[in-house]
Amino acid sequence: MAKKNRENEKESGGYWKEKTILVTGAAGFVGRHLMVKLKKRAPKQIVAPSHEEADLRESQVCERVTRGVDVVIHLAAKVGGIGLNREIPGEMFYDNMVMGVNLMEEARKNGVDKFVTVGTVCAYPKFTPVPFAEKDLWNGYPEETNAPYGLAKKMMLVQGQAYRAQYGFDAIYLLPANMYGPGDNFNPDSSHVIPALIKKFEDVIRGGKKEVVVWGTGKATREFLYVEDAVRGILLATEKYDRAGPVNLGSSEEISIQGLAEMIGEIMGYEGKVVWDSSKPDGQPRRKLDVSRAWKEFGFKVEVGFEEGLTRTIEWYRNTMQK
Repeated sequence: MAKKNRENEKESGGYWKEKTILVTGAAGFVGRHLMVKLKKRAPKQIVAPSHEEADLRESQVCERVTRGVDVVIHLAAKVGGIGLNREIPGEMFYDNMVMGVNLMEEARKNGVDKFVTVGTVCAYPKFTPVPFAEKDLWNGYPEETNAPYGLAKKMMLVQGQAYRAQYGFDAIYLLPANMYGPGDNFNPDSSHVIPALIKKFEDVIRGGKKEVVVWGTGKATREFLYVEDAVRGILLATEKYDRAGPVNLGSSEEISIQGLAEMIGEIMGYEGKVVWDSSKPDGQPRRKLDVSRAWKEFGFKVEVGFEEGLTRTIEWYRNTMQK
């Protein structure tokens, strides 16, 4: 499989060869993995400003960073788990909305050939038929705890479709499942569920305790996408997809939070008790994506199984964060 991936990267090099690529959020979790893969494709130039170098909430900054650029891959976002979304919903809405609007507008005015928005599964309605199909994206309001973030990111789909209709601007919109993997954010104040659980279990194991407390009831379900698979999907879509419709990226495998906690505990060798704090929210009741469009349009499907991806992530955390 690794050999096949290297061959695919080599074959796709022709698309990137003469292009200048702007990657926003390159220093983030997904961005760091994407940069590794993108460099192997040897584009003419990669522009990857840090947040300190380029505050994308400012239109003049967006004008500057999109000048002379052929392709924009927009990963930058203010993100976090349920706790952070509940704490700063205004910032989640404003920062993500303004970044997206400014960046796409300046990219259009500067003649960028392609704009790739990496959106969020949080854009889907709270109660969406399972598996989530792209056609159901507008059939209801998102889950309340992350609606400001989800709707802000969702507006980039509207903007991209409007710009395609009026200006012929090639903007595409991807909806990845919850991403995880080595290098994830393990800060308990802002992390998502997988890194949060890994840290909880490791802290309890190292402390010699016999109880892990987890938010919610454990009944909610999620779908997860290993970060290297996500990056491969983003790059495939950049190369091969040029339609207005949004595209799900995921594994189409669903697991309950209780099942997730049990799997992480088993991999980590935890033998104690898991206590569910039902006073805390579960978030969206279910998440599972219909990924048939991604396969049909640009041949994407996952290559890393969930247990393997979790094992790699746990090993990375123990080898890197716990030294």
